[in-house]
Amino acid sequence: MCANVIVAEDDAKQAELVRRYLEREGHAVTVVSDGLAALEQARQGAPDLLVLDVMMPRADGLDVVRILRAEERDVAVLMLTARATEDDLLLGLDLGADDYMTKPYSPRELMARVRTLLRRTRSPRRDGGPEDGQVLRVGTLAVDPVRHEVAVDGVGVECTPGEFRLLEAMAAEPGRVFTREQLLAELHGFDRYISSRTVDVHIMNLRKKIERAPRRPVRLLTVFGVGYKLMDPLKGVPRAPAH
Repeated sequence: MCANVIVAEDDAKQAELVRRYLEREGHAVTVVSDGLAALEQARQGAPDLLVLDVMMPRADGLDVVRILRAEERDVAVLMLTARATEDDLLLGLDLGADDYMTKPYSPRELMARVRTLLRRTRSPRRDGGPEDGQVLRVGTLAVDPVRHEVAVDGVGVECTPGEFRLLEAMAAEPGRVFTREQLLAELHGFDRYISSRTVDVHIMNLRKKIERAPRRPVRLLTVFGVGYKLMDPLKGVPRAPAH
């Protein structure tokens, strides 16, 4: 699966190491050394993945993610950081990163993360998921696994790849209660410091996008002590996927 990848890393030796590993797997790689250059490259092309260091000159990685998501750029983001606290990692996810690795890391583990992230963000559907061309509908919420699109009341909603994975999983089985651990497995590959709070962050962000009143959700509901479920707010019962 060849992809266009931007590596934003101000440590020249580290950037060269990542570039070599990515190119060995057939990816086209552009290396930049600061945040503004990363933004420029992301805007000029259509990268599949941005491997983004947090601590960089001119603009740090968190600012880069914030700007890209505000501009609704559909690029997967894997952040690299020396910060190992859960709060730091959750902040990156809250801003729209899809995965996180803490330094020092194994280049082989990094490549495994890259493969997983590209497979999940570029695959038209999950194994056992909806057939090609099938749109998942729960009330007026529509999730298109093929086009990787989400709409509410006919209006498009921009989701990060991680948010999309969770919404797709729940839309495929409306009304089912998913535990945080089950939803975390859908994201697959997050850093060992990340806990099930990762899911809570994605759920909070999704509610901001698909609920009229995020603090009083009627679609994406909490089942206290268990997890979350996706419902049709108009009927109070789930609707089967459209064929």
